[in-house]
Amino acid sequence: MGRNTRKRRMPLATKAVAASAALALGGGGLIWANFYASAGESGQAQNQTKANAAQQIATIDCPDVGQQLPDVPDPARGEVDGELASMDQQITDAYQRLVTTRQAQVGDAQYVQNAILGPLKDRRKVLIDRIKLEISRAGGQAPGNLDELAPCSGRPADQPLPTDGQNGGGQDGGGQDNGQDQGDGQGDGGQNDGGQGDGGQDQGEGQTPNDNGNGAAGPFAEDFVNITDVQPNSRNLPNGLAANGRSGSKGSFTTKCGVNENKLYNSDNIIVAPGVANGAHHMHDYVGNQNNSSLSSDDDLVAAETSCQNPGDKSSYFWPVLRVQDGTQEFDAADQGGGAEGNVGRILQADEAQLRWVGNKRSKVVAIPRLMRIITGDAKAFTNGLANANTSYSCTGFEDRQSTDKYVLCPEGSKLVRTSNFQSCWDGQNTDSANHRAHVAFVQADGSCANGFKAIPQLQVRLVYDVPTPTIENGQVKNPYAVDSFPEQLHKPITDHNDFINVMDESLMNKVVKCINKGKKCT
Repeated sequence: MGRNTRKRRMPLATKAVAASAALALGGGGLIWANFYASAGESGQAQNQTKANAAQQIATIDCPDVGQQLPDVPDPARGEVDGELASMDQQITDAYQRLVTTRQAQVGDAQYVQNAILGPLKDRRKVLIDRIKLEISRAGGQAPGNLDELAPCSGRPADQPLPTDGQNGGGQDGGGQDNGQDQGDGQGDGGQNDGGQGDGGQDQGEGQTPNDNGNGAAGPFAEDFVNITDVQPNSRNLPNGLAANGRSGSKGSFTTKCGVNENKLYNSDNIIVAPGVANGAHHMHDYVGNQNNSSLSSDDDLVAAETSCQNPGDKSSYFWPVLRVQDGTQEFDAADQGGGAEGNVGRILQADEAQLRWVGNKRSKVVAIPRLMRIITGDAKAFTNGLANANTSYSCTGFEDRQSTDKYVLCPEGSKLVRTSNFQSCWDGQNTDSANHRAHVAFVQADGSCANGFKAIPQLQVRLVYDVPTPTIENGQVKNPYAVDSFPEQLHKPITDHNDFINVMDESLMNKVVKCINKGKKCT
């Protein structure tokens, strides 16, 4: 039965922001309000304005309502997904207003609260009320604290923003203050720690909060670290551990699906926002299934072509594209999800996309049900915190060193590696859940599955790129690479993520399980 039978929709807010973004486009991306660079401004005035800019809000931090909805009745699921997508659009619109009203903010300390955050709270409250009503009409009961999630807060540019602790930070659950004040409780982060010698960047010195010098709102110099400065075996995120080992089910199955040679891209999110145009607000790479728009039903996925060598694997494997911010005018330079939402530069095609299924070091695995959805990592981890984060950056020849909160600078002759080890514990019943998380879980440190969950094959995705190494001079990064992101997430490394929909036929899935449980290496 297909999941998506609704008409594809684009909220009115999307159309409005598209119009405003079109006016702001220049050089392939959004002009991030670099207002103090006016040639007619005196040096003294520029310095004062820069000082004020340093105190301004760099981004908007909103509680993720969707993650607080673990149980939504099936009849209400589609409409609730649509409301959540509209809520994402509201944040995008508010962020757009934030970065295009910098001059007004300099003259009015309450401008952000009164003109942006306050109205945003009111609009979010309307959608939250709709969500509660839709759940109630379907016979369910919404969590009692949803109204508390309406307010959003602002993050000042000079405030340390959260990292995962690898370089002295600590997100502490995202540090959200739910809009009660602007800037407290954000964690003790580490944005000014640098990460590469003296490459740490104080955003008050010569840059607006939303321009990294490459026409984008991030990444900045402090978002990078030399791979040789990452300690071996120091990856400290509890999520994304390899499930396999020297015991239990020791086999593997590798599926070969290419590197998106077909150039299949879109900014939809078929899992989280079915039926909604531009539901992801960033561009995805797709391999495997060739019918991955937000309109695709389960029946469409089953009937689709596949880029996988084994025709029995029509699974959808997708992740945010990686770009180099080098001024290239990509095909989506003026589009939503692309340049109109700050995702600028040249899209890189991976040299390798390794998709490997492995077992569990504590037990045998059971088959993954057909059409099960799994999202690993969190596209909003910069504001949500680390509960669902799952990132790993490394370089070929240095893969015992994994960075989770910073992009890595690889030496000459070495290539960038992005790795995602998926959740591999299943509740034994559901192919998806209302928050798209609760039906699966990561293995624990000893490889076991908690709460009575069953071990399933773990998908391990390894993406290898030949990336020009960015240069960092005087605290500024030139031609950086970054994953596409929601605009307000500032292209932070911690927001990387990966997605999977199982569309293997039954015989192939049985082969995968058999190979893994018998300790064989199969393709």
